[in-house]
Amino acid sequence: MKKDDIPARTGNDEMGLEARTVSDDHLALRVCLRLLSCATQMETEVRRHLRLRSGISLARFDYLAQLDRHPEGLTMSAISRCLMVTGGNVTGLTNELESEGLVKRRVDSNDRRSYHVRLSPKGRRMFKKIAAEHEAWVIGLFSGLGNVRQEQLHRLLGELRQQLSLATLTQEADKDAPKKA
Repeated sequence: MKKDDIPARTGNDEMGLEARTVSDDHLALRVCLRLLSCATQMETEVRRHLRLRSGISLARFDYLAQLDRHPEGLTMSAISRCLMVTGGNVTGLTNELESEGLVKRRVDSNDRRSYHVRLSPKGRRMFKKIAAEHEAWVIGLFSGLGNVRQEQLHRLLGELRQQLSLATLTQEADKDAPKKA
């Protein structure tokens, strides 16, 4: 199939980003777009599932998950770094979750200009329940691959991440290298 033979995309196209490729495209391009398609589809499904089953947004779930992983709590700037969002987003979520009694915020004893946030007992109970259901759902999503293929996929994706990190470092080094005359 040639690029000119591709039918116009429709709103019902389940291939997503993969619809941009054809069989004679380079394998690396097809793999890249397949990974992006999978990631987009998984994120969409996770958002939908969390909203429908638990009435919670992915942003709230991720925020609570970070605090669950750090029972001693985190500063708001650390939460921002973990979630890779702005401080304003973290402040808004913290305000909402604190008003619902799910988190507790206090002035950080090491830096009086920042706040330390931790899950409240109510927040911990609620998150544990949602996280257990979410984990079971994700396990179900991948169950069709079987353990061996999931291990292979995990290993290959780890290798890809290392390769991407290496490529990024190389590009940064090339950018910072003095220009030859």
